[in-house]
Amino acid sequence: MHNPVMPKRMIRRYLPNPRTLSEYALLRPVSRWLQEPDLWHLNRRSVSLGTLIGLFCAFLPMPFQMLPAAVLAILLRCNLPVAVALVWLSNPLTMPPMMYFCYRVGAWLLDRRVEAGGVHLNWEWLSANMGNIGYPLLVGSVLCGLVAGLVGMLLVRVSWRMHVLSRWRLRREQRRLRLLLSKRDPGAQ
Repeated sequence: MHNPVMPKRMIRRYLPNPRTLSEYALLRPVSRWLQEPDLWHLNRRSVSLGTLIGLFCAFLPMPFQMLPAAVLAILLRCNLPVAVALVWLSNPLTMPPMMYFCYRVGAWLLDRRVEAGGVHLNWEWLSANMGNIGYPLLVGSVLCGLVAGLVGMLLVRVSWRMHVLSRWRLRREQRRLRLLLSKRDPGAQ
């Protein structure tokens, strides 16, 4: 029978090694925290919580979103690489539409008029209009981040559970097949 590659094995190929990371000069001050085994475990709890953190932080309207994702992953002892990697869903291409959507959601929740006319993506316009758009953007970003994070966490938990159940069924079928073959041919054991 075909034995599918376990997702854990496949994912581990792409994960950085904690010992290798501690060799980087920039990461030396936090290397003792990076050695924590819980940050590298690939189990349902760790990966799903890392997904929640990474997706939540991806919606934060701030630069260096990986930093709060890493801090939260370390504090909550969940999968650090998953949390940091998912932050990259918001990148220079996806950030403007994500932030505009979050602003629209926040403005709708706060019952504010959307100030979309004359939008210029530069620091002068942003600093001049931050008073008008800042609070709706923050509210919308937190809500969208929570929803995306919770949905991602749920999807990871459900798909992980489905994978475990399918592996159990496969092993049960293999045992039945071996038992059936051993009853047919007792000398084939």
